[in-house]
Amino acid sequence: MAQRIAIVDYGMGNLRSVQKALLHVAPGDAAQITSDPDAIRKADRVVFPGQGAMPDCMRYLRESGLAEAVREAAANRPFLGLCIGLQMLFERSDEGDTPGLGLLPGQVLAFSSLPKVREARLKVPHMGWNEAWHTLAHPLWSGIADGERFYFVHSYYCAPAEPGLTAASSSYPDAFTSAVARDNIFATQFHPEKSSVAGLKLLENFVRWNP
Repeated sequence: MAQRIAIVDYGMGNLRSVQKALLHVAPGDAAQITSDPDAIRKADRVVFPGQGAMPDCMRYLRESGLAEAVREAAANRPFLGLCIGLQMLFERSDEGDTPGLGLLPGQVLAFSSLPKVREARLKVPHMGWNEAWHTLAHPLWSGIADGERFYFVHSYYCAPAEPGLTAASSSYPDAFTSAVARDNIFATQFHPEKSSVAGLKLLENFVRWNP
């Protein structure tokens, strides 16, 4: 039976590329871009992707009624957050001092505030290919080598309050959390839909994952 995969549309991000990648790895399933809370509630799996500014993203979620539907999905179905879809799961972001959804304990901090980033004169946003080192065994890493490279574009990084949430770490130049996992939630700071073979494998693992 075909699965219903809801791709949450909150007015931001590269949703078509996420949809295209999901249809590539799961051609028999229905991957629908939707801003309808009821469609998200009825979906078998939910993908929470995006790019954009945290204040704008959270404002749209609240005003559209999507915030509660996302919270419900993250409580009881396979749930994949991507990029700012990872950051919004946490309690608060430095970007505009914005409250997140509070589904995971921790903060979202600015790379520009880190002394080593300034000392090394690293560019912010952190943009391009970088390694993701597994810190947690997880079904979504199946068939993906430890240290595989994925594509990143972000100026902020997540600092979980519980170290056990971190499923992968990357460096810029110090280690930061690049993926998290808890129960039915998996989320990445990188963009699997832009990450070639490894990214497609992660999405394939997601559509087959039964937490």
